[in-house]
Parts: sequence; C-alpha cells; structure tokens
Amino acid sequence: MPSTTQPAAPPAPSARDANLAIDRRSLNLPNLITLFRFVLAIVLFVLMDLEGFWRISALVFVVAALSDVLDGWIARKYGLVTTLGRIMDPFVDKLIICGAFLFLLGKPESGISPWIAFIVMAREMYITSLRAFLEQHGRDFSAKFWGKLKMALQCAAVPLCLLSLSPVFQNWIGQYVDFQHYLWLRDAVIYAMTAVTVYSGIEYSWRAFLALRNPAAA
Repeated sequence: MPSTTQPAAPPAPSARDANLAIDRRSLNLPNLITLFRFVLAIVLFVLMDLEGFWRISALVFVVAALSDVLDGWIARKYGLVTTLGRIMDPFVDKLIICGAFLFLLGKPESGISPWIAFIVMAREMYITSLRAFLEQHGRDFSAKFWGKLKMALQCAAVPLCLLSLSPVFQNWIGQYVDFQHYLWLRDAVIYAMTAVTVYSGIEYSWRAFLALRNPAAA
C-alpha cells in the first residue's frame, strides 16, 4: 500500500538567514555608492599612473572619501545594511587607501617612503583579517576612536601628497605661503598618520585579545 505521508516542508528561512542573503535588496543606494567608489578608485589609479593630473587625482580621492561617509550614513539611518555592503564597503576602502599609497610610493617627491607604505598596507591587511575572524564568531569589532582617527589622517595625507606633486598647485600656494611650509605640513600629517596607524593596530590587537579571552570585555 503506497504511503500517504507527505514530505516535510523545508523550514522557513530565519530572519538571520534573510539578512545574510544577497538578493535584489542588495541593489540599494549605499551599495551603488560603494560601486561608484570602486570605479573612482580605478580612475584615481589611472590618473596617478599617467602623472600630470595631480589636482584632479586629489579631487577624485576626496570625492571617494566623502562617498564612503555618505553610504555608511545612509545604510545605518535607513536600515539598508546588507551582506554585500558589509563585504564590498571595507574591501573598496582598503583598495583605494592601499592603492593610493602604493602609487605614491613610486613618486620620490610625494613624501611616502617604502616603510610608510608598508606600515599602512600591513596594518590594513592584518586588521581586516582579524575583524573578519572575530565577527564570524559573533564578536563586536567595529571601528573605535583610534581607527576613525587613522582613517581621517589617511584621507588627509593622500590629497596633501598628491597636491605637493602638482607644479600648478606649487605656484598657486607659493603666492600665499612658502611652499616649504606646505611640505612641512604634509610631512607632519604623514608622520602623524603613520604613528596613529601603528597605535590603532596595537589597540585593535588588544581588543581582539580581550574579546577572545573574555567576550564581555570586547
């Protein structure tokens, strides 16, 4: 006699599973802004490689940095945080920062030395890996004060370096201040950025240690 037992219906997806899905909801404004920032990163690197477009490069970088602030604000304010955004946003951020310092490294007058570029890129790769591991295990590893200050100084250092390479900008700023003073300001920001980059890496490492040792302390 054939069985009349109906196969069990598949369990309904939980709210958590729904939030993890990459579907049409991922094609929202914050993620489109992130995609726009990725395109700006490629444009920036092409301009830097061609040389002679330093002022435009600085403008492109500033627009990209502001778009990072904008997409994060929109996503949090309107509840548009998606899995795709959590993957792409930090990736594009690291891409444009590390890429900018890598291309500046090839310009001796930029103020960026191999050690500075190495510190920036090593810190970004290390913290990205550390954050991915901890958040995968349910630990909160969101950016704190020193991480945000590091990002702000990086976003200030890159345009200062780019503008310092522009002869047109040098002539313009020279009408108001000695260009050497501008270079002192640029270098001061670079060294401050490097120091905060190192310190924030240490501070994040300490937070990770506390999170793994005592989840309540993270």
